[in-house]
Amino acid sequence: MATELRMGLITPPQHIWTQTAERLAETVAERSDGELTIAIFPAGQLGDEPAMFSQMETGLLDLGLMTAAITSQREPAIVGWFTPFLFDSVADAARATDTPAARQMLDNLEDKGLHAFGYTFAGMRHILMRDGRVESLEDVGGRKIRIIPIAAMNTWWRATEASPTPVHLPDVYQGLQNKMLDGVDIDLDALVGSGFYEVAEHLTFTNHMAFPAVSVISQSTWSSLGEAERALLDEAMQEALAWGIEAQIEAEEKNLALLEERIDVFTLEDAEAVFGDANQAFDERFGDHPVIGAFQQEVAERQAGQ
Repeated sequence: MATELRMGLITPPQHIWTQTAERLAETVAERSDGELTIAIFPAGQLGDEPAMFSQMETGLLDLGLMTAAITSQREPAIVGWFTPFLFDSVADAARATDTPAARQMLDNLEDKGLHAFGYTFAGMRHILMRDGRVESLEDVGGRKIRIIPIAAMNTWWRATEASPTPVHLPDVYQGLQNKMLDGVDIDLDALVGSGFYEVAEHLTFTNHMAFPAVSVISQSTWSSLGEAERALLDEAMQEALAWGIEAQIEAEEKNLALLEERIDVFTLEDAEAVFGDANQAFDERFGDHPVIGAFQQEVAERQAGQ
């Protein structure tokens, strides 16, 4: 008897995460001869991510490719991925996925009703402003900067004396256009895909945070699958996540090239020093978590050994 699984995402159809999910679905259907299929629901069709997590708990949703940002509300150690200036690029961040601490973060989801397969990535985070470049903290002080409403970003941005403002991604364009927002903490995928460069023309390239996604399945669904189905799904998922990482690395270059043709793109060479107070605020709040501390140390040691 054929089994269909339901998978939810917040990203639109053109986003690499959605393409990753579609690739997964194609592979699973092909290798199972149609006995195991995955129906993809992108663009928040099933609600926002907290709603989708709730649906996984109740059995209404089987799978999700969820932002690490919202997943960190279920497993606090995942905040480690948002350590400011820990990574220089998507490729750099991707190399950290097999560290013991990164795997521990996934394992910690097991007792929260979720089985986690692994990570993939959107682009690194930068700062898009309506009125000018960010060359010092004075350029963000008192400004309304759109953030994702998680403690890591809120802590970091508050320490810059900006006014971090949680706004749903679909509402950001209008917020910039009507001057309700002064700027956005954003990755290049979302910036280009949502056309924000049409209403805010100053991109400061900072690479201040990575932005992973975590692929998860509800424990009830996972336990209902046979051993062969689990093996097939896990293998197809690992291939899809790896494809998504490579596609994202390529997309970073394409998105940057497009933006450089259309708006002012400025690289803040000493960004880590400029945001020193914010980095310290992050460390003071989250650095004592044992898994986060281990993750930061493992990444630093690996980078030192390259």
